[in-house]
Amino acid sequence: MASPFPGMDPYLEGPLWMTVHTQLTAEIARQLAPRLRPRYLALTAERFVLEAPEGVAVASASLYPDVGVAPARPGPMPASPAPAPPPLQLATVVPESIPHVTVEIRDAAHRQLVTAIEVLSPTNKRGEGRQEYLTKRRRILLSSAHLIEIDLLREGQRIPMRQPLPEAPYFALVGRAEFRPMLDVYPVQLTDALPTIRVPLLPGDNDVPLDLQLALSTIYDLLGYDLAVDYRQPPEPALSPADDAWADSLLRNAGLRS
Repeated sequence: MASPFPGMDPYLEGPLWMTVHTQLTAEIARQLAPRLRPRYLALTAERFVLEAPEGVAVASASLYPDVGVAPARPGPMPASPAPAPPPLQLATVVPESIPHVTVEIRDAAHRQLVTAIEVLSPTNKRGEGRQEYLTKRRRILLSSAHLIEIDLLREGQRIPMRQPLPEAPYFALVGRAEFRPMLDVYPVQLTDALPTIRVPLLPGDNDVPLDLQLALSTIYDLLGYDLAVDYRQPPEPALSPADDAWADSLLRNAGLRS
């Protein structure tokens, strides 16, 4: 069953996102690979980012040193202490290892990185994971490689820009090495289909098209995300009032809400 939404499905932004991220990135590589032969390869590369859970309670710092040592003074032996109460059992913060998958287009002869395609995840847009991503992004921007960023998440910080991005829930951004700092920006409204963007390659070679809507629709259908989504409930994160009213009408017309 196809998604009831014409473009990005906001119900995929919540708990399902990490599997959507992995499968969408792989589908982008599969879509591009035959169009790049024989001069280029489209390979997926995985890295892991450590992220600590948010909202963790931390005790305020003590004003006193952790351990003190004082000279002993003569006196009577103290009485035997009373048995200590059993310790509390409280959970500590354990950073979670979050996988991130990237599409790397490399020339087949020398394996030179030509174009990196990043589907952004929540850890790219907040906390230490954002700093890790911005460091990686900076390295690419200072190289001769092109960078494509696909942001299908409404929450979190957007990528740094000199001018503010237009009002839109989703974006695709194509950064051609020869035109930096200018980017091709594709704002996408909830009512829009995802765009077909042009993937730049080495000088002298034509761009290749990347149909983002086809990639998302393919994984939605093949993996049966309709079985994993309860369209009777609001999505996570919540939509704006106007978008929520539009989505409610859309889902009722599709028979997914009564």
